[in-house]
Amino acid sequence: MTATYEPISTQTIGTAVATVTLSSIPSTYTDLVLVVGYGNNTIGGQNLLMQFNGDTATNYSNTRLVAGGGGAGSFRDSNAQSINIGAIYGTADPTTHISHINNYANATTYKTLLCRHSTTNNVAAHVGLWRSTAAITSVTFRASDGNFGIGSTFTLYGVKAA
Repeated sequence: MTATYEPISTQTIGTAVATVTLSSIPSTYTDLVLVVGYGNNTIGGQNLLMQFNGDTATNYSNTRLVAGGGGAGSFRDSNAQSINIGAIYGTADPTTHISHINNYANATTYKTLLCRHSTTNNVAAHVGLWRSTAAITSVTFRASDGNFGIGSTFTLYGVKAA
């Protein structure tokens, strides 16, 4: 079965901001793909956090597998207020995060996502869960300890089944 990615929206940051929301997501696709690329980030070591439909309650969990110069490890967050989809590094070690949200418009199941990212010093895979049966209509990104750098891009694609 062939799938086609269709761009839904893109935001490029012109000034440093703490959150970015992609909203008005149509329910006409099977899955979503989110691609986040960083611009001029002077602060490294932050985490990229994701929430759905403005939900800030403790309805999220995730597991992260990481490997890099400091070794390998795994981390788990339960009953969190967002899904941690990876680290944000400074401009000396840029990264791109790619997240796949499966069956996002289904109104009978919890929502899952798979994310991967890598830099010259680190690779990671993340699995996240939003414990809600609501269809996803918006995604909010937040930097854990500051702002997204100027030039950061947030692109949302819909996956259309052939």
